[in-house]
Amino acid sequence: MPQSTTSAGRNARRATTASFIGTAVEWYDFYIYGTATALVFGKLFFPGADAAAGTLAAFATFWVGFLARPLGGLIFGHIGDRVGRKNVLVTTLVLMGTATTLIGLLPTHASIGVAAPVLLVLLRAVQGIAVGGEWGGAVLMATENTEQKRRGVAGMWVQQGSPAGSILATLVFIAVGHLPDDAFMSWGWRVPFLLSALLVVIGLVIRLKVTESTDFRAAKQQEEAAPKIPVVELLRTSWPLVLLGVGASAMGISSAYFTNTFVLSWATSDLGVDRQTMLDILLVLAVMQFLWQPLAALLAQRVGTVRLMAGALIANILVAVPMFLLIATRDSVLIGVGLALGVLTGCSYYALLAGFLSQAFPVRVRYTGVSLAYQLCSTLIGGSTPFVAQWLLTRGGSHWPVVGYYIALLLLTTVCVLALARYRAAHGDDRGTGAREAEGLPTVARPGPRAPATRRRRTTPLFPRSCPQSQASQIRRQAMVTRAS
Repeated sequence: MPQSTTSAGRNARRATTASFIGTAVEWYDFYIYGTATALVFGKLFFPGADAAAGTLAAFATFWVGFLARPLGGLIFGHIGDRVGRKNVLVTTLVLMGTATTLIGLLPTHASIGVAAPVLLVLLRAVQGIAVGGEWGGAVLMATENTEQKRRGVAGMWVQQGSPAGSILATLVFIAVGHLPDDAFMSWGWRVPFLLSALLVVIGLVIRLKVTESTDFRAAKQQEEAAPKIPVVELLRTSWPLVLLGVGASAMGISSAYFTNTFVLSWATSDLGVDRQTMLDILLVLAVMQFLWQPLAALLAQRVGTVRLMAGALIANILVAVPMFLLIATRDSVLIGVGLALGVLTGCSYYALLAGFLSQAFPVRVRYTGVSLAYQLCSTLIGGSTPFVAQWLLTRGGSHWPVVGYYIALLLLTTVCVLALARYRAAHGDDRGTGAREAEGLPTVARPGPRAPATRRRRTTPLFPRSCPQSQASQIRRQAMVTRAS
């Protein structure tokens, strides 16, 4: 094997590993906030409200992180498109770890009054800014360093950061959850946040060894520098991609917060399920997702990315009602079965989302495009999911309005995935028919440059090339005399 090929393969594996580990740390930080929101924040930071109002207030602070994510996407997307991917990813990891550790040290409402929820909101916003720049950069570092046919698998490993972070977050909360309630509420919930400092150091050591992405370096060498303000060019030339990317990401962002936040809160409060039991169920689901997503990526190489994503979303719609009916039984086994139906179908689509989106935007504005689409979705749809679901449950008095909301998000996602695939096939997808067919994208016949008209060639030359020029002239003169006579 040539040295260049070996080096490229090693760099691709290192970039994918660094993206996976760094993203797992980021999602760990994000998920422990969601778990703490469902279990403790309402009681510790909003003690004056009743149980339902306190939960809504805690979910509102949870949403703040999502409101800040597009800002992080714009800031770090701009830097990433102009300067490069690597340094941005180091910065976002440090920013996230610092905010998470400070939340673990934050005094509660009983100690400092209203300043406690205010500081909680501010730190949550910093988390949102960090993860807003993280996801898009991690996706690009993994996919842009990998050969075209394996970019879907590379993107899947970035998506593996979500279940890996969820597994780690759930394990830590299970460990501290064995504490007596008084100890858990006073200091036990802080341990997962303080552990973030150690995880960030590990992530930094790995990320600092990664080189800049191949596609970005190639664009620099070809003098295809990013525009001065990437978001302006993005919205001027590719705004349909942004809108379709928002819709295509809807269930990918929302599904985790249906299960890890809303369902956790609903089950442990209204349904009376034991807190430890629900955390055990969520752990099993996260492991199931982590094991299934690589298989989904491999299956997509056979049937096509878009076909598998659309099929998984349709299957998720079909299991939505049974899933909620099983959760409502209050039986822990049936709750696990119901959530497993949603996870297995949903994560088949989620595993492929990163690679699918990363190829939708031009290299010049790709970091900004991927980040803006995904993070706008997180603000408008993903982060509001627990709040909206809890509001529908409270106002509707049953879980059926929540079921309708869940199915509506799935329908939106399915339509936008198919529309984005069609748009990519029809506009500017220059990767070739083979690559589009491998993803299951529709191929569109495009007229190529018209071949220049050619005159009909003589089978034999009028004057053989073997004839000397003088002999050819004599023959020509003889022919003119013959015609004249």
